[in-house]
Amino acid sequence: MGYLDNSSITVDAILTKRGRELLARNDGSFNITQFALGDDEIDYTLFNENHPNGSQYSGEAIENMPLLEAFPDESNIMIHKLITLPRGTSKLPIISANVSKITLTIGSTFTLAPTTLNLNGLANQAESSGYSATIADRRLLAAFQAAGGGGQSATQRPYTSVAVSETILGSSFSLRAINSTSLFGTNTKLLTSITIEGRDSGARVTVPLEISKEIVANKATRGETGITLR
Repeated sequence: MGYLDNSSITVDAILTKRGRELLARNDGSFNITQFALGDDEIDYTLFNENHPNGSQYSGEAIENMPLLEAFPDESNIMIHKLITLPRGTSKLPIISANVSKITLTIGSTFTLAPTTLNLNGLANQAESSGYSATIADRRLLAAFQAAGGGGQSATQRPYTSVAVSETILGSSFSLRAINSTSLFGTNTKLLTSITIEGRDSGARVTVPLEISKEIVANKATRGETGITLR
């Protein structure tokens, strides 16, 4: 969803397939219950406190910036969402994925269990509404599943030559790398990333994901096999 221009309050919305189905029923099934605001397209460095025409024009350049039209892929828009935190909050929440990089070999698995720092004054805890996890290139995972927090499993994706992202919701996330070498070609590694976002805090973190074509060693780490943590 996005504003078409900044001269009037006109909203441009793209409906998902499910949204179009509900709208077509014309029986009240289509009902927007949640929305988010963001400022991805705003360049705050353009704010000029020393504007020659006076302080009332300090934000003129920002106000006249072109605004983005609606994007159907949330991994490319609404990255910087506006959030509401309790009054007196002195530290912003930070997502911890407990790993800086995930390296898998073909067919191996890994589980992400994110936590949030500085949420409601607590040092480290899981968010009650869970998290969203977005894989940038869904082709590289044979399985992408969530548990807890209203967890949902990703549907099986048909083969595509184009990288597509996919988002699932839950409190922890299980990944299983592809068990085929067809996407590798002459490459020995495939790279993508997973973005974790807190559904209560709005905080997010992106973790690089690397899948190796050849198994150099089969290493067990906390019950997971074929995984090297870096």
